[in-house]
Amino acid sequence: MYTIQIKRIYEQPEDTDGTRILVDRLWPRGISKEKAHLDRWAKEIAPSPELRKWYCHDAALYDEFSKRYLAELDMNEAGASFLSDCRVYLQQGNVTLVYAAKDTAHSHALVLQHWLLQELQLQGK
Repeated sequence: MYTIQIKRIYEQPEDTDGTRILVDRLWPRGISKEKAHLDRWAKEIAPSPELRKWYCHDAALYDEFSKRYLAELDMNEAGASFLSDCRVYLQQGNVTLVYAAKDTAHSHALVLQHWLLQELQLQGK
């Protein structure tokens, strides 16, 4: 069974990553496109600039940030397309959502991973 995993872009790519998708709106500092080993850059699925600036990686705001980001994902036209693409990728192997944030416990990639898994499960029924 293939899965959706998350990984910081600064970690070494591995064969088990499968399809690697950068889910940040901004390109990560200090990483070349060659070193990133990405299959796709899905900046359209990242939090809006307004939400990202409001959140400013403040862990105290993470719960509210998560709610607002989930609402954005549900209303984002690119969300349905991204979800469909991930379903196809998962037929071929793992999907790794790649992000740059230092705080791995309060990352938008965690919210996105949860949303994808929930949506894929709901649509599979």
